[in-house]
Amino acid sequence: FQKGEMKGALLEESSFATLFPKYREQYLRQAWPVVTKEFDKFGLGCELNLVEGSMTVKTTRKTWDPYVVLKGRDVIKLLARSVSAEQAVKALQDDVQVDIIKISGLVRNKDRFVKRRQRLLGPNGSTLKALELLTGCYILVQGNTVAVMGSFQGLKQARKVIVDCMNNVHPIYNIKTLMIRRELAKDEQLKNENWDRFLPKFKKKNVKSKKPQADAPKHKKEYTPF
Repeated sequence: FQKGEMKGALLEESSFATLFPKYREQYLRQAWPVVTKEFDKFGLGCELNLVEGSMTVKTTRKTWDPYVVLKGRDVIKLLARSVSAEQAVKALQDDVQVDIIKISGLVRNKDRFVKRRQRLLGPNGSTLKALELLTGCYILVQGNTVAVMGSFQGLKQARKVIVDCMNNVHPIYNIKTLMIRRELAKDEQLKNENWDRFLPKFKKKNVKSKKPQADAPKHKKEYTPF
């Protein structure tokens, strides 16, 4: 929709609300004018409720794009997940989609979860940076969720790598595959062929973890009254 294409105002008001954690309150209070300014361009209304700890976005009489309220919902979701306001408002663009991937339920053991989440980041965030470059997405790992912004294809690739990582498939394997796919897509002759023969096949190895050996049972001496 372009401005002026919609003849009349929207008949009903649509609104979305989301809660945000306590530690985001101070930042949101500072950044809210930036968010309001961006929403005003699309004729959206927004409200920051510090008592309830919630953000609301809604359509107004000035809204000229009926779909933009769903984009606004994505923006407040991203803000709640620790994405900066300058980055979050980019979700209002037509070519930027948002996916918030919940990773907490994929691993039961807390220590294992933390290790796999760290594996996704890599040393000094290098694995995450490589994933961002290959998928063309913005990715932020925060707590129990991963926020991803980018094209539909990028979101699909990023989701696969993130979910696989939490299911104990090292991200480097998927990154390798993505790099090969990227090179093949550039080749005019191979563009429309099946790429399976070029992609690496990784075999699963069950490495047994060493369990601490239990001490040998001690034999009891027979009881004698003497």
